[in-house]
Amino acid sequence: MFLVEIVASHRAQSASLLADAVDFLGDAGNYAVSLFALSMGALWRARTALLKGLTMGAFGLLVLGRAAWGALSDFTPHPATMGFVGLLALAVNVLVTVLLYKYREGDANMRSVWLCSRNDAIGNLAVIAAAVSVSLTQSAWPDLLVALLMGALAIAAGKVVIVQARQEIVEVRAHDIRDRETRRDARRVHT
Repeated sequence: MFLVEIVASHRAQSASLLADAVDFLGDAGNYAVSLFALSMGALWRARTALLKGLTMGAFGLLVLGRAAWGALSDFTPHPATMGFVGLLALAVNVLVTVLLYKYREGDANMRSVWLCSRNDAIGNLAVIAAAVSVSLTQSAWPDLLVALLMGALAIAAGKVVIVQARQEIVEVRAHDIRDRETRRDARRVHT
């Protein structure tokens, strides 16, 4: 879907489709990293989630930059392309979101997967709404506003994942220190 949306965003000159495409790319990487990290220890899973949270935030900043550039340009995106691709992406994301629903309250690693999928479905609905609004107003502003919202949503979701991942890292390290001290104390008692 990333490739479909990136081509469509270029052809339609749509910042909101580009935002959705970048989000799809981030999700593909997020899913791959999450699957890889499942077999790792808690500390590495939390570190992986921290990296993903930072990446989500960076994608959000990229989208905000593209929306700002679009505000300075004089073009109106093509609403039919935006709407069609938005509907196609929504169908894909609803399926993925349903599959991942049970993981929405998991550790930071799994929660980041859920947040990305949820954000994608919300973003798809927003792109569809922007397409309708662009068609009615013949203005680029609905597209740019949706891109701004999607960028802000990516930054906010990244912050949630970063905060939870940092907390998990602290907890795992504290647990490891307690375990080492307990083993050390046990060796002293037996000596």
